[in-house]
Amino acid sequence: MNEIQTINAGDKHDLTIVSQNVKENEAHLKRIFENCADIVFRSFTSRFGTILIVYVDGLTDTKELDRRVIKLLTRSDDSDSQHIRERLEGEYGTEDEVTDLHEIVKRILYGQTAVFAEGLTSAVMIQVISFEHRSVNEPQLESSIRGPREAFTEVLQTNLSMLRRKINTPDLKMEELQIGELTRTRVMIAYLSNEVSDELLANVKNKLTSIRSKAILDANYIEESIEGSSFSLFPQIQNTERPDTVAASLIEGKIGIFVDGSPNVLLAPMTFWSGFQAADDHYERFLYVSAVRIIRIVLFVLSLLLPSFYVALTTYHPQMIPNTLLISIAAAREGVPFPTVIETFIMEIMFEGLREAGLRLPRAVGSAVSIVGALVIGESAVQAGLISAPIVIIVASTGIASFAIPRYNLSLPFRLLRFMLLALAGSLGFYGIAAGTTAILIHLCILESFGVSYLAPLASSKKFSAQDTLYRAPKKG
Repeated sequence: MNEIQTINAGDKHDLTIVSQNVKENEAHLKRIFENCADIVFRSFTSRFGTILIVYVDGLTDTKELDRRVIKLLTRSDDSDSQHIRERLEGEYGTEDEVTDLHEIVKRILYGQTAVFAEGLTSAVMIQVISFEHRSVNEPQLESSIRGPREAFTEVLQTNLSMLRRKINTPDLKMEELQIGELTRTRVMIAYLSNEVSDELLANVKNKLTSIRSKAILDANYIEESIEGSSFSLFPQIQNTERPDTVAASLIEGKIGIFVDGSPNVLLAPMTFWSGFQAADDHYERFLYVSAVRIIRIVLFVLSLLLPSFYVALTTYHPQMIPNTLLISIAAAREGVPFPTVIETFIMEIMFEGLREAGLRLPRAVGSAVSIVGALVIGESAVQAGLISAPIVIIVASTGIASFAIPRYNLSLPFRLLRFMLLALAGSLGFYGIAAGTTAILIHLCILESFGVSYLAPLASSKKFSAQDTLYRAPKKG
């Protein structure tokens, strides 16, 4: 199908070009679409001669096709096939005439309808595209109390129109690419020409055009392909399902990457601080938002360090614990067969398992299973003497703190790093925590996202428009 070869039809005729003989075109297209049951060939006779219509079943509005196109062609008094395009143009507006069968095949697969007529050396491509798709709903992962309540869908044109409604200026540019040898997925690059840097735009385009993949089925396929440090735990591209988030990011000079069939839009570059920005930060009072952001960062630090800090204190540095608290911890640990680091590992793994089960189970039972499971398992484990009560409190507090990170993809690396720091704390105490934390900070300082420091603007020699970091400044008229 990738190669449309020259075949013999009486004399040598190059069937990469539309033939004047409709039967030849039909035979060649049927050879290309062999065993493609969803490709529909409809031929009939009119005053124009033999007419062939080719389209994909399920991507074409057949009622509209019958009501307007076929009716128009069968009831026409004109017998000159050269006037077919003029008649269709009068009904649908400007239509394309395509002579290359390669291009015709590609457009048919995208949902267009090809009309062939006897005596014409081109096919008229018309737009009667219609298919089932999900309507615009509220965001699932980025819910907000205030602000718009609409999320992207799997339809590219719908997503682009939602963005255009937010930014109705000719400076909003949208460039289309096709990526994937088999899927030929439509990918759209959106940016504001008066805000984006030429260096960033060229960098993104080069990485997208260099992708060599057979299939692009979702935005995540592209995300992994264009990241600068693929083996880093930290995401270098932000993804969102909210049109207002994309609009705000483009105004800051970022680039949006839309993928047909994906409800998530990629934003480049991504910084560490953008992971702490919630969807409704710009819809609340700036003092409240600034305070909440600081709380999020404090909770993030607790979610990363609290278990390892507890293990290091109780195992290597008990002299730092107040006597009353130390006696309570020792009494709670009496009879527990495992060292503190082992029981912490057990509880962390159980908590992650319950969290994963809550995500994968149906929504009606997922939340109930995770909450009830945590209560039952935690209480039963304490009563059985397998773990101590303080560990349950520590792990539960850590889990709650981890939910304070607004961006789900940024919370994932810290869930893994928590286990690394836990192992270092169990082996070396505070020295292990210090070594692990230093290694993480060094990696974050080195890491870049499309040439922008991951810790920008706090740790960057380049000027980058990112006014929101630890706090949000008040909006001025």
